[in-house]
Amino acid sequence: MAIAALLRRALAAVVLAALAGVALAQGLLPIPTLTARVIDQTGTLDSAQRNGLETKLAAFEQRKGSQIVVLMVPTTAPEDIASYTQRVGDAWKIGRKGVGDGLLVVVAKDDRKMRIATAKALEGAVPDLAASRIIDEEMKPRFRNGDFAGGLNAAVDRLIGLVDGEPLPEPSRNTGGGGNEGFDWENLAIFLFVGVFVGAPIARAIFGKKLGTMFIGGGVGVVVFFITTSIAIAVIAALVEL
Repeated sequence: MAIAALLRRALAAVVLAALAGVALAQGLLPIPTLTARVIDQTGTLDSAQRNGLETKLAAFEQRKGSQIVVLMVPTTAPEDIASYTQRVGDAWKIGRKGVGDGLLVVVAKDDRKMRIATAKALEGAVPDLAASRIIDEEMKPRFRNGDFAGGLNAAVDRLIGLVDGEPLPEPSRNTGGGGNEGFDWENLAIFLFVGVFVGAPIARAIFGKKLGTMFIGGGVGVVVFFITTSIAIAVIAALVEL
């Protein structure tokens, strides 16, 4: 797995934990961790339906480069679906870095609300009017009949068709090279910043000032070593956290 991808995942985990704490404090629905292209928190889709849609989205992503993620939740209350979708999109950052070609499909089942959010590069391919038509023509009729899998697949097929017509950079081909190629120092700096201002106060509150400081410094050192495989960088990162 690419080092940059590992770093992004570690950074995302820390950021999501912080955002979850803020959301709980405000009474908002926590943002789920991005673990798959299809996340169903309602238990509506069976494994075959979920895997079939996941396979379709993975094949499209490999072929085109763009990423589509489907999220089903029971409700977005107390937020409306637009605000909740915006929070999820900001946290997940779907699509390729530097391209911005992600699509997020959110279904709030109990609220009977749906939303399709597009990243900047796809606003021309999937404008708001096209997204609304897909919801009205593909999702709503099938959802009313209890066919959620059919509605999602039909919506995804329409989205794929629209994105296929958009000129986008070719997807990168992972050659499986090793080493630190592609290492992102900017992401490392952000990771350390979040560790200092988010993780450190939490650790100190739980373990006390001295032990908490040692815990967060050692933890960051271990994570950075796992990502970079460099003892020197890991030691420096740990000292920064201390």
